[in-house]
Amino acid sequence: MKEGWRIFFRRKSEKTPIEVIKEELKRRKKITIDKSLTKEEEMIIRQIKLKTKEWNKNNVTRTKAYLDFYQLHPEVHWAFLGHMVSRNGGWNMTDLKGELLSNLLSRKEKSSFFSFLERGNWLIFEDAYPQFLLYQESFKRNKPLFSLFRFFNISIFMETVWSYFWRNQNKSLLTIALIINEQNHLEKRVVKNPVYISQVFNTLEFKLQDVLSFNHILFPYLDNGTLNVAGQTLNQFQSAHERILLGKRLYAVLFNKDVLKSAEQWAKSHPHTGSRKDYWPHIFNNVHEGLPGKKYEIRLKSCRLRPGARKIYSPNLESVWKNVKHFESEEGEWFEDFQVLDYFIEKNEALDGGILSEYCKTLERLELAALAKKAIFIWD
Repeated sequence: MKEGWRIFFRRKSEKTPIEVIKEELKRRKKITIDKSLTKEEEMIIRQIKLKTKEWNKNNVTRTKAYLDFYQLHPEVHWAFLGHMVSRNGGWNMTDLKGELLSNLLSRKEKSSFFSFLERGNWLIFEDAYPQFLLYQESFKRNKPLFSLFRFFNISIFMETVWSYFWRNQNKSLLTIALIINEQNHLEKRVVKNPVYISQVFNTLEFKLQDVLSFNHILFPYLDNGTLNVAGQTLNQFQSAHERILLGKRLYAVLFNKDVLKSAEQWAKSHPHTGSRKDYWPHIFNNVHEGLPGKKYEIRLKSCRLRPGARKIYSPNLESVWKNVKHFESEEGEWFEDFQVLDYFIEKNEALDGGILSEYCKTLERLELAALAKKAIFIWD
């Protein structure tokens, strides 16, 4: 009986993961960075920077790199979540040159919005991929190398969480930490950037939210042999809080037991090209089937082509957008407030990942918008 009480009190006094991480963050913030490196560490840093640059060429290469890493380390759930969300980023990029949006946006608007999407996609990869490679090097050597994060401008927040993950293998906690980190990493560098505020949010706000609906995130997966899509919708992109909550919902939807294995199977068998043909070849084609100058005609009904209608043009990304040479990302530590640890608290909310009907309605709205403008496809 006495032994039972001892076990009870010991468990009651154990610290929660959030408490442990909070204490480690306080301790690490006081540590002075040691700039000295061993020859081995210098080599690791150099190789990771080269490999990150090699795979950070465009959305297609980044998206593949995430999936390749996930197949080697499926315990890092965010790698697959990042892969699937990055596919959506590529589809949004090619939509700007596709048939439905080409005539609803000016050339300048398309260029500005692509720049915004590309910069965010590039920044997230530049931050996340070195974390993956340092974890991989730690795994090979059987010793943590997360102290090297600071040489990649990676937040002390992630250095702390990866160290905790190394000891405890808490997969969901690491995933949510990466969601928190990436959205805060983007906040000042992209979302609060005055250039994107003036050229994207202010000028395209109505079109993006009420007409174009770039806020759907789709996860294709096989449902009893038939392709289906799960996902979520974001309505307040400029809110970091809403983006983090969306990330958590997307994680819950994608890693649902009814979706995950089928989504993995689909992703592995369908290399990302940026064209929406990747998941809906019955509606989209990466080759334009019509003639330049011909008026747009309504072709869809309930996400199916009308009889005799040609497919909607959705190009491959690398055929319509050139690789961008980015300026270096701004340095700076985003972590300041321990309140972000509240995002680790799970809320047992019922999630419906069904998004097919909503997305079909969006496509129909886009068709009506193209028709209302008497849109004529112009080759760019």
